[in-house]
Formats: sequence, structure tokens, C-alpha cells
Amino acid sequence: MSVKYSLSEKGNPQNAAAPKKWYAGTKNAGNIRLRALSKEIARRSAVNTADTAAVLEALTQVLTDNLAEGRIVRFGDFGSFQVTIGSEGAETADKFNTKMIKSKKVTFRPGIDLKEMLNKMKFEEA
Repeated sequence: MSVKYSLSEKGNPQNAAAPKKWYAGTKNAGNIRLRALSKEIARRSAVNTADTAAVLEALTQVLTDNLAEGRIVRFGDFGSFQVTIGSEGAETADKFNTKMIKSKKVTFRPGIDLKEMLNKMKFEEA
């Protein structure tokens, strides 16, 4: 199985006079919802769909709660989730305040299993 991509021509936003170049971007192959994930996991295990869905819902809440407490959540060889922030700079530590924090996001760092999948990935034009 391959990941599909499409090409788009883009200019350099820092230099409008620079020649445009062609860049590849992944082509979405759809999405899968929690219910469908639960069914798929249930087919591959001895756990029924309802129990699988309940565990995935609980996992979502536990993940959220732990990230909100500032913890890194590690999923073994799958990877880890962590909250990261970005801020404006302050001239001194005393002049810094939390209003200077301008961005926050959840960062995912793939583990061994996903890194191996990425290394083996094949591509084809959509």
C-alpha cells in the first residue's frame, strides 16, 4: 500500500521574485472514526466492540488529563505525546509573564514502530 501525493506550485513568501517551485503534499485517503477503530480492533482481538470503544474513550480522557497536568504520555514503542508552548521573549526573567505565551500545542513524537513504518513507506502520485 502506498501514500498518495499531489504536486502544487508555490512561490517563496520571503522573495516574491524567486522562481516558483513544485512541492509534494500528501493526499488525504479519508478518515476513520472512533467507532470504526473500535470495530477494527475488536476484529483483531478477543475484546468486543463496545468494550474496545469504552477503553478508547477512557484513553482519550486519561491522555487529556495527564497532558493538562504537564506530563509526557508515553505509549511504549508507538510514541509519546507532550504539550509544548511558544512565547515572546522577555529582556529579563523578571519581565516575563504568562501573557507572553502565544502558542500551545500537543506534540507527538513517533516511537520505533511508527519510525519503521515511515522508513518503509512508499509513495505514488494521486
